[in-house]
Amino acid sequence: MIAHLTGRLLEKDTRRVQRLVIDVNGVGYEVLAPLSTVYTLGEPGEAVSLRIHTHVREDAIQLFGFATALEQTLFERLVGVNGVGPKLALAILSGIEPADLGRAIRGNDLRRLTAIPGVGRKTAERLVVELRDRLTQDLGESPADPATSGSAVRDDLLSALGNLGYQRTAAEKAVDRVIGRGTDAPGFEAALRDALKELAR
Repeated sequence: MIAHLTGRLLEKDTRRVQRLVIDVNGVGYEVLAPLSTVYTLGEPGEAVSLRIHTHVREDAIQLFGFATALEQTLFERLVGVNGVGPKLALAILSGIEPADLGRAIRGNDLRRLTAIPGVGRKTAERLVVELRDRLTQDLGESPADPATSGSAVRDDLLSALGNLGYQRTAAEKAVDRVIGRGTDAPGFEAALRDALKELAR
């Protein structure tokens, strides 16, 4: 697997701005990169150094390049979400800054997420459910204060269930049952799964 490339920028495709060709000792590697990475690079002929994610399929091997460890981590988190492939993950990173992406996911901001080209409502909801808890650590933020996290989780759960079409009264009962089971505030993802199970009874 290729994890890093250092060489000379041979091509930066102006028609498809996410496509790069990097010359490493006479071998040209095609690399796809988010716009945030592309904008940090110079003109063809200049030296470049990129972190690489190698994506292997039955019919192709693709290289995805990133200027920072955070961009690569977010990309790998995104492709781990059901229904999000590498091309869509790249589009997401090209359509929103990493910090804004984290805020939108943790804040259940579906409007902001669906404003990204290629992201529909169901995909946005999956991003929130599957990545919410993980992004706090990736973005180097402190966990929520235990004294307030229970209330915050409750509000976020009610918002998510409302977005999924559940009636407010039924959602409140399910959420209160889930949160009332233990003394520790549950994580959003686990609590949402439990609330959905309650609502399915």
